[in-house]
Amino acid sequence: MPTLHVCSLSRLPETVAAVGASHVVTLVTRGTVVRRPATVRADDHLILGISDISAPTLDHVLPERPHVEEFLAFLRAWDRARPLVLHCYAGISRSTAAAYIAACALHPDRDEAELAQRLRRLSPSATPNRRLVAVADEVLGRDGRMVAAIAAIGRGADAFEGEPFCLAIE
Repeated sequence: MPTLHVCSLSRLPETVAAVGASHVVTLVTRGTVVRRPATVRADDHLILGISDISAPTLDHVLPERPHVEEFLAFLRAWDRARPLVLHCYAGISRSTAAAYIAACALHPDRDEAELAQRLRRLSPSATPNRRLVAVADEVLGRDGRMVAAIAAIGRGADAFEGEPFCLAIE
């Protein structure tokens, strides 16, 4: 069964090694130094240089449609033979949004609220970036249901760094 694993930047090497991931998605502020794990091919590592913001902010990159479309194209090209790791700096906002978006994209028939509740159960600290979710909702044609589902689970528990977790793609 294909799996998505979410972690922070500091836990990236150990997570990739522990789960045997073949693909990695990095969602970090442009300029953040990220070392690709040696077991992951360069073509199998997507880096999206976006800030963890939901509104335009000076000197930051707001998540936009091209970022989401690039992520979705990478996700659809993943063969699902081995796990995919999604990470951001803390493993709380951008990476949890990406995991939620991936679940919705890979299962267009699944209920958005059920997927959001599952995300909350797996990660009490998850606070998916609302801008990323809103853009993906539009791109995926979910008519605001993704946005509403993430709003319904609310802000996650306070944490400096999220605990790594696995979201099985059934």
